Amino acid sequence: MTNATATTAPNTTIGSISRMPNPAEFVPELNDISAALFRATGNHSVPRTTMNLVHLRAGQIVRNTYLTVLNTGFLRKAGESEERITAVSSWQDAPYFTPAERAALALVEATLQPAPHGEERVSDELYAEVAEHYDQKALATLTIAIGQINFFVALAVIGKPQPVSSLADEQWD
Repeated sequence: MTNATATTAPNTTIGSISRMPNPAEFVPELNDISAALFRATGNHSVPRTTMNLVHLRAGQIVRNTYLTVLNTGFLRKAGESEERITAVSSWQDAPYFTPAERAALALVEATLQPAPHGEERVSDELYAEVAEHYDQKALATLTIAIGQINFFVALAVIGKPQPVSSLADEQWD
């Protein structure tokens, strides 16, 4: 069973197929896993905005509309400027990010993208750079947040759920 349309804007639809709109319908334990991951990353050691910037960049890297729309919604709800949200895809040369946010964005990119042949994805130098900005608890939390988005990447790219920015209204602060 598939969904034949996706809403792109109010009263506008295009053809789209959601292969797995709600996997928790078949595996209800997914809700417990999701809640546990959100609790683990919600300890306030890393700003929620940074988490959403990292998750938005992950969605862009894997080219998934669900994740990019969702995390853009979270950032808008948090009051982030359109310039910052838009510049996440080109953060390296954008003037809108703090050194700590840049380190977090570099870490998610290194984790999700293939390393050049023979090199580590996360080099000792990158780890040291990130550790300059985050204490041990925050670094562990950021690592879990990257693992969290990787967990959801599989659900998003395989299941292709419909983009829903309204989830930002229902989620954490």
